Amino acid sequence: MTQTNATDEILDCQSCGACCAYSSDWPRFSMETDEELDLIPEEYVAADLGGMRCEDDRCTALGGKLGVHVACKVYAVRPIVCRTCMPGDDECLMARERHFGKAA
Repeated sequence: MTQTNATDEILDCQSCGACCAYSSDWPRFSMETDEELDLIPEEYVAADLGGMRCEDDRCTALGGKLGVHVACKVYAVRPIVCRTCMPGDDECLMARERHFGKAA
């Protein structure tokens, strides 16, 4: 997904990935149905079944290199928290700031 923010900066999710590597507590399941959760491959689900599995702060379903090219391995069945994060929103800009020092 590509979008511009308030300063007309282009925010391209596939060349960023910061939101998927922000915190191991962030990709938590909240409003998903059991049927929706069953679609996410078990290898990407945390041991406590409360969210996505992370290594350090990075979701294991995120492939590629942050800031270069990334892709979600479970994009079609990703959790609601991942679906609601939008380019340029507060969560996006906070994650970009942490990884790149600015909303790059």
